[in-house]
Amino acid sequence: MRVFSYEQSERLAEVLNRWGVDYLFIGKSGAFFYGYPDTTQDADLFPAKSPENGKKLIGALRELGFDLTPETERDLLAGKDFVQLRTGPFDVDLVFAPDGIETFAEAKARAVIIDERFPIASLDDIIASKRAANRRKDRESLPRLEAFREYLRKHNLVALPQNPR
Repeated sequence: MRVFSYEQSERLAEVLNRWGVDYLFIGKSGAFFYGYPDTTQDADLFPAKSPENGKKLIGALRELGFDLTPETERDLLAGKDFVQLRTGPFDVDLVFAPDGIETFAEAKARAVIIDERFPIASLDDIIASKRAANRRKDRESLPRLEAFREYLRKHNLVALPQNPR
């Protein structure tokens, strides 16, 4: 089983940021930046949906070593709802339309930037997306994610919105 590491997230963010890609970490890979103690097999990214952002994303992914087919490139340019990449140094899920999140602009307005280089969806959005996806693995992790969010709030460990979804 492949596990997505913090070092890989650093490299991913460095390259995406240099290319000017507009994106947010979501899912468990986003929750890790808040300190969520679990593992994931891939990076979950929520990129802004536009041809210009798609071109930047393609350039960044190629630089990272992803082998992109012409079909995958078309999907990225079009902002296909879900694109899974398993042809690079680590696995990436690109979710242009995550369940439970209305728009990228709204999610970005609620997001946090950690260490001035990691744009992370709000923990509320990460939880809402997992709840809306309603996959078995998400239903199993939701109680732990919600308890983690409440722990952070109770101890004022991170600035989070006070109105959970």
